[in-house]
Amino acid sequence: MDRRQFGKLVVAAGAASAASEPNDALSQGPPMQRMALAAASDVLNLPEELRPIIEQHYPRFSDAEYARRHRLLAGVMESAGVDHLLIVSAQNVGNATRWVTNWPGTTEALLIFRPGEPMTMYVEYHNHVPLARMLAREEKGISKVLDELGRRDAKRVGVIGPLSGAKWKTLESKFDLVSLDGEYIKLRIFQKSDEEIAWLRVGAALSDAGMAALVGGTKPGLAEHDLGNMVERAYVGLGGAHVIHFIGSTAMAAPDCCVPRQFTSRRKIQPGDFVFCELSAAWWDYSGQVLRGFTVEAEPTSLYRDLHATAQAAFEAITKAIHPGVLSRELIEASALIEKNGFTTNDDLVHGYGGGYFAPILGSKSRPAGHPPTLTLQENMCMVVQPNVITRDEKAGVQFGELVRVTKTGCESLHRTPHGMFRAGEAI
Repeated sequence: MDRRQFGKLVVAAGAASAASEPNDALSQGPPMQRMALAAASDVLNLPEELRPIIEQHYPRFSDAEYARRHRLLAGVMESAGVDHLLIVSAQNVGNATRWVTNWPGTTEALLIFRPGEPMTMYVEYHNHVPLARMLAREEKGISKVLDELGRRDAKRVGVIGPLSGAKWKTLESKFDLVSLDGEYIKLRIFQKSDEEIAWLRVGAALSDAGMAALVGGTKPGLAEHDLGNMVERAYVGLGGAHVIHFIGSTAMAAPDCCVPRQFTSRRKIQPGDFVFCELSAAWWDYSGQVLRGFTVEAEPTSLYRDLHATAQAAFEAITKAIHPGVLSRELIEASALIEKNGFTTNDDLVHGYGGGYFAPILGSKSRPAGHPPTLTLQENMCMVVQPNVITRDEKAGVQFGELVRVTKTGCESLHRTPHGMFRAGEAI
């Protein structure tokens, strides 16, 4: 059988119950498997309320959480006047199929959603269907969607996710299509549940483990490639997934790196270096983000001491300004210390997070971002505050920050990595 063939799944309308029985059976598992998974909670020192999340063989949210998401989508559909939703993920782009069904999507997944009815999802490749049946409660795929929507007598169809131009045109020949990506993004920014926040805490703990491994294991003679490998080894064995580890290393006496780089190199770490990292590990698609820097067998130079002190002070000023009702432009004002101290920035100062890279995306006064800073903060929004303070010649820089949640009265960090500049080999 051609493995490019799409397999069809019928998924329960209310929750991911179609997959619950196989998962429950797996969760009983052999004793050694259960012990290995439970050890992840101990390694990460998770509080009791988070341990059941990471100890599942394949994690999923509660039925009530999936029902909440389906109600939110029903509201979007009603506002847009559509009778069906087509939710798409392709080549690991688009996470709405995961949000609705728990299936992460691999090559392509095409999900037809209508409130109160069983969902139909077409999954490519054919050999991916067995796992999709467990987790989810060729061009042939779009023709199957066309047939199914026709069978349902669909008229106006909302689309969420990366539906390519050719496939869009195929559907548009039969149905009135409406893009609802913007509405979906708003749900992910403003409608985070307590269960989602709990998963983000697990992602943050996995990210913290990666940062601790990086700081503790870096030593002269290792290449940047070695550092990246060390980071991933800290959480992959615990069930975590790699998202990013941008690593920069440079000699403090003659710096040539102002922001962590997206790809590691064969450059070897030397005494007198400064190393800094932007790191995200995920519990499925719920990742933390932690940013820290450290010196190697040397005290920080006066320049790096000033850069770091400015970054940490900016972080503290920004997080102090965060609370519901604040306009995002006020966070830029809170960072004015950066320019006052004679520095500027390269990376974004703040960005929304938790399910995607979201608004508010803010630059500093001296390096504005392209997004207008008009968004008003709301409770349970999550953001990464990450001042990347650099010299104006862009030769030296530091980055400091982490993922935070907006609370009723301010904000809280979802991370436990200590604040400060570290030294390679230090246990944090």
